Amino acid sequence: MSEEIYPSGEATLRTVAMPSDVNVNGDIFGGWVLAQMDVASGIVAAHRGQGRVTTVAVDAMKFIRPVAVGDILCVWAWVERIGRSSMGIRIEAWVVRHQGRAKEKVTEAVFTYVAIDEHGKPRPVPDEA
Repeated sequence: MSEEIYPSGEATLRTVAMPSDVNVNGDIFGGWVLAQMDVASGIVAAHRGQGRVTTVAVDAMKFIRPVAVGDILCVWAWVERIGRSSMGIRIEAWVVRHQGRAKEKVTEAVFTYVAIDEHGKPRPVPDEA
């Protein structure tokens, strides 16, 4: 069993890895995990940006361990940096395996978002309220 613990805060997204999400090796597609991370970090970015945001970069994506069918994927995301119109959102994805007896970090990354207006143009990230 892993000795690591989850990051501080609350999980932003939790979902179960299903058989339809596997690659030819029987592991969950990295792209499926990446998509879940984008959804979770988008929630955090939109909340902090107080409106519409768009993903502009995935920085330093690192796959650590595979995800298996039946694992519960838990994605943790938080604001790491704020620029004028951009935000860096740190993401860690963990899995709960074997009916909750083991938890492991499987990947991490920083996603960069830009706050955009109704015309799709960059806008300043508002100060925190």
